[in-house]
Amino acid sequence: MSNVYQYIAGKMAEMSKSQIKIAKYILENPNAVPFFTVGKLAKMAGVSEATVVRFATSLGYSGYPELQQYMQNSVQQQLTTAERLQMSQRVYEEEEQGIYEIFQDDMANIKSTMEKLDVQAFRQAVDALLQAKKVYIAANRSAMSLGVFLQYYLHIILGNTVLLQSVETIAERLHDLDEDDVVIGISFARYTKSTIQILSYAKDKGATTIAITDNFLSPLIPHARIALTASSQMPTFIDSFAAPLSLLNALITSVGKEKAEDFQDRLEKLEEIWEHFDIFHMKERPGKE
Repeated sequence: MSNVYQYIAGKMAEMSKSQIKIAKYILENPNAVPFFTVGKLAKMAGVSEATVVRFATSLGYSGYPELQQYMQNSVQQQLTTAERLQMSQRVYEEEEQGIYEIFQDDMANIKSTMEKLDVQAFRQAVDALLQAKKVYIAANRSAMSLGVFLQYYLHIILGNTVLLQSVETIAERLHDLDEDDVVIGISFARYTKSTIQILSYAKDKGATTIAITDNFLSPLIPHARIALTASSQMPTFIDSFAAPLSLLNALITSVGKEKAEDFQDRLEKLEEIWEHFDIFHMKERPGKE
């Protein structure tokens, strides 16, 4: 269903009156509706929540969440950042209420990510990182914040992790890439071409490729041996990275547990260096009188 909106429009002749009301509302508000809950769409279309769910299943989707995913994917790949800003002003109309809705959207993203987690794929990712000769992370634009976070902690644990920051230096960094290495690509809609290209190149070289992205429609997926998804949907000009960051927390912690002994030795050495260079602010403890 490459164009979900055309698909909905084409099915309207077969719909009931209530379903037509939903379809019309979706087609009249294609940018905002993908970020509505079942309850909100039902309220705005003037139907029951059960009718919205039946509407989704009548179209061949497993339920409203799957229909919503297709709509979100379509919208986020097409909208410019400016258009997403305008959309956020429509979705979060009331200032104070909008603040709480943003927190709720972040929590919903984390909950969705946790419920949909492919535990087997997660375990495969942990094992691949533990066995890797070298780990490369490709993350650009806003996703670079996730790449920096992941590289910082994996390098402390493993001592072999590199963040591919500059397109100009990628050739030098990847010249000896082989099947013993792992390449992690992190990208969310709107997807960055260079991250996709790096993951594709790594796959061709036989390296283990891990995609961390928003859904299985992502262009990273065809190039990934292992795929981990985290919901990042938010009707605003920024991506919600609460769930992706939570996924990375789980990944880092799991790798750390498996490397506990080596990790402990490395941490002790790092603590000596940090203390030598006076890295951290230490609050003086009050002395005894």
